[in-house]
Amino acid sequence: MNDLKNLSFRKLLFIGLFSVGIILPGLVQSHVFAPSLLELKEVGGDTGRHVVAVRWKQPRARAAGSQLEPVLPEGCIEDEPQSMLEGTGLVSTWTMECREGLVGQKVSVLGIAGSGADVLLRIVLEGGETFNQVLGPDETDFVIPEKPGLASVSFDYSRIGIEHILSGWDHLLFILALVLLVGRGRMLLWTITAFTIGHSITLAMAVLGIVHFSPQPIEALIAFSIYLLAVELIRSQRNQRTLMKRAPWLVAGGFGLLHGLGFAGALREVGLPEGDIPLALVSFNVGIELGQLFFVALILLAWAALRMLPFVWPSWTRWVPAYAIGSLAAYWFFERLSQFLA
Repeated sequence: MNDLKNLSFRKLLFIGLFSVGIILPGLVQSHVFAPSLLELKEVGGDTGRHVVAVRWKQPRARAAGSQLEPVLPEGCIEDEPQSMLEGTGLVSTWTMECREGLVGQKVSVLGIAGSGADVLLRIVLEGGETFNQVLGPDETDFVIPEKPGLASVSFDYSRIGIEHILSGWDHLLFILALVLLVGRGRMLLWTITAFTIGHSITLAMAVLGIVHFSPQPIEALIAFSIYLLAVELIRSQRNQRTLMKRAPWLVAGGFGLLHGLGFAGALREVGLPEGDIPLALVSFNVGIELGQLFFVALILLAWAALRMLPFVWPSWTRWVPAYAIGSLAAYWFFERLSQFLA
């Protein structure tokens, strides 16, 4: 037991968390925030007619047996859809005429309950009112009101933020690498706080249109930031004192600026409701933080549990986390870079 107590935080932490990536390699893929998206937008029409543009986007890579189908308001006359590939998704677009308009109508998606998938529903009325709703296994339909409620906006965007961070293996791996590098205690708190401040700044600037960027090189740079942390872990194992080790909060804040642009790309996929942009932005960021804190708590709980095991890990295991993180980050970097250059 004395040998166990002398084991480093990084050694113990790796065994529980990286076993998931080893046993379930299919889960640890390059992160693309591409849920199914159904958008209905009123684009005008003559008296007694409401023309609605429909956009239905599904990721090309879908879970086996996942067959989703939008169910649009009754009484609407639909045109034939036109389909095309767009980035990582398959997009179908068409128009329909709804005599009564969209207000008060019900929209749903078949197949959600069976597949466990989520669908982002975006409604834009002719007057500019915008609704964003997450349809899931527990809520497969939505009745369109005249005006979105503030509580609904806050809840929906917080949920989207949580789902984004917890489904983003690249962002989670970056956080894990930070914890491995810093360890527990006050410095970890300052480091995570600096990362939060950094990505909050660029998230707001990008969403509000203050800065503009292409998402593909940003995603490649995010992967490269994870690789740099992996290199730093190796140097730390060799007891080399570098800037990252001396002031991890400074480096985390700088990389947070980069990751915030990645979060903004995800939020742009969903869109923001006109009139409630500040609330939606803050709620999305709160969701990101809640998911992030939940993951850090899981890491610390795993570490505490592993400390109780009467087992002495081989000395070589201390190198495994850094090389596992670095290899995966390098793969993501070249994968994303090739997509950008193609």
